[in-house]
Formats: sequence, C-alpha cells, structure tokens
Amino acid sequence: MSDPLIVGATGLVGSAVIDAFGSRGVTVVARRPVEGLAPHHAERVAPPDNWPDIIAAERPAVLICCLGTTIRQAGSQAAFRAVDHDLILAAARGARQGGTAQMIIVSSVGASAKAGNFYLRTKGETEDALRALGFARLDLIRPGLLLGDRSAPLRLGEGLAMIAAPLADALLHGSFRRYRAIHGATVAAAIVALVGQDGSGVHIHENDAIRALAD
Repeated sequence: MSDPLIVGATGLVGSAVIDAFGSRGVTVVARRPVEGLAPHHAERVAPPDNWPDIIAAERPAVLICCLGTTIRQAGSQAAFRAVDHDLILAAARGARQGGTAQMIIVSSVGASAKAGNFYLRTKGETEDALRALGFARLDLIRPGLLLGDRSAPLRLGEGLAMIAAPLADALLHGSFRRYRAIHGATVAAAIVALVGQDGSGVHIHENDAIRALAD
C-alpha cells in the first residue's frame, strides 16, 4: 500500500492536514494543482470523474477526505449534494476497490440521516453510506464551527458566528460541548494522529475527542 491519500486538500482543514504531515509524504488528488505543495508530496491532477480510478490505482493505506462545500458556494442543494455525498462516495469506492482499509472523513457535528436540516441530513446520509462500504476502520470527524483562514469568502452568518464563538463556547457545557468552535489546524492534527491507528469499526470523534487526539 502507498502513502495516505487526501481529497479536498485545498480547503481550510485539507490544507492544514498537508501542513500537519510535515516531512511525511502524502498523495493529493485534486481537480487543479495545489499551490505551494512540497516536492516530497505526490500530486494527481484530474477531473473528479476520474478520481475513483486514480485512487484505486494508488492503493492508499488510508483515504483522508476533507471534501466539503456550502449550498451558497455550490449554487443549489443538488450541486451541494453532488460534492458532499456523491463525490465523497465515489472516492471512497475507489479506495475500497484498491484495498484501502481505513478512511478518515471530516463530517459535521449533528450529522444525521434523520436531521430536518438539509446540510446535516446530507452529512448523515453520507456517513451511513460510508459505513456500508465496509472499511476495516472508519473515522468520522465531527467538528463544530471551524475557525481559521479560509480561501472562500465568509457568509455574513459565518463571520458573525466566528466573532461570537468565544462567548458561545463559554455557554456550551456538558453534552453541548461538542458544538464548540474548533480551529482547522486542531482538526488536522487529530486526523494525522488517526492515520494507521489500530482498532476496527466505526469511530466518531467530536470536539473533546478531536482536541485529545491533536494533543
């Protein structure tokens, strides 16, 4: 099996994952070249329709998925689902075809196929479909509001939420702690810590568990 492979490397968490790997090699599959990618990382640039075959051929030991968009960025609910459900599953199927045993995916706190919210319902449906693929180990990362520098412009609501995050976090205790904001770099450190971990089955990581892994 080859180095870990990442899809979604240009976003907030994905780019932080690349940084968190440091001198360790990782393969990036993307639709366009990743700016500033260090030479010890491998890069496969191709249209998303080709990703499953590329991933299967790479035979990565671990598939890391940081793919994600917003309905505003995508332009419609259908376009959003095409990325956050369909493309993720296509990449995962390619990994399974190549014999990949572990997948780590950034999902969302509150993800549930039964959620009334379209965003959270899509995330939950994606998680359920990934479970059905039969990875030996599936790590579901469920952060709350992600903090950090983003390449895409913030929506007004996102900007206000980031400003209010310290106060909001102070009010979130007990079971509500999982909704606290968290830095993308912290999530990335947790992802790298999970690469190659022992143990089988499905593992869900929310705020406190993500921070513990990052430490």
